[in-house]
This record gives sequence, C-alpha cells and structure tokens, in this order.
Amino acid sequence: MKVLNIHERELYAGFKEVGTLLDSLASDKDALWPYDMWPRMKFDRPLGPGAEGGHGPIRYFVEYYEPGKSIRFRFTGPRGFNGYHAFDVISVKEGTTVLRHTLEMTTSGRAIFSWPLFFRPLHDALLEDSLTLAEASLGQISQVKPWSSWVRLLRYVVSGGEARPQTTPKWTARAG
Repeated sequence: MKVLNIHERELYAGFKEVGTLLDSLASDKDALWPYDMWPRMKFDRPLGPGAEGGHGPIRYFVEYYEPGKSIRFRFTGPRGFNGYHAFDVISVKEGTTVLRHTLEMTTSGRAIFSWPLFFRPLHDALLEDSLTLAEASLGQISQVKPWSSWVRLLRYVVSGGEARPQTTPKWTARAG
C-alpha cells in the first residue's frame, strides 16, 4: 500500500529560528521532538548523514541532512516500512515559515495492516504534538490537537497502563 502522510504548521518566526529547532533534534536541548510524551528520538552519533537510530520500534538512519533546512530519515524497521520520513523548513515570507513533516512509503506484509490500525494514529498524534512543541519552543501560543480515544487506548495498551498524558508544552521547558 502506498502511503503519503504530511503534517505542517505555519510558524510566525524566521527561517533561521525554525531551522534551529530542526537542528536540535535528538540533542539534549531538543526543541522539536515531544519526548516528554513519546519515545525519545535517539541516534548512535550526532545528527548527520549515516547516523542510525529511531524512536520506539521505528528504526531509521539519516539519509540526508542540510542543517537548518531539511533532514530525511530512511526506514530500516519495522519490517514492511519501505520509504522515508523527513522534516523540511520552508520560507513563506519574512517572519513566516512552514515546518513540514512528510512520510512517504510503501507498506508490505504485516505493515499493510499495522500501519493504518496501529502506527498511523500514533504517528499522526506524535507529529501534531511535535508541531505544537515547535510553536511553544518559539514562544508562540501552542495549538494542541487532542488525542483521539483510539490513540489514548493504543498508548494505554502499549505502555501497560503507564502512558504519559498529553500535555501543553511550555516555552520555558525547552528554550530557557
């Protein structure tokens, strides 16, 4: 099954400011990945081409990285995820920048079923939380998209009842 999944948010900040969020991924000062609610993005070395890692059961390596502009991750797991996911910083006009996440893949085997039933709802919730954190990290009012009942149930089951609740990110929590 072919999958094209795009999440984006218009941010009222300059290109360089938004690019700084991208460059913070998987670092101690990560201002883009909502690791307080989701599995942390980790790599075997600093962010750059060839770095291997992922988050939770999702495995990938950095296929392409242009600091402050774009990063592309090539999936290596789970089995049946054949493609990539990427963040891109897109200048709209002075003081307005779009942060876009694109997932493009073809699923095969069990992933034909696990993607739409399990991974997609969690992916969509995580990406919306990431974009909300981007807003907060830039000192903007955060647009929290509440998790669906299905996402809350999946998180409860996967965590054995220990899932962290959705929170509204605070600017000072990451950017201070």
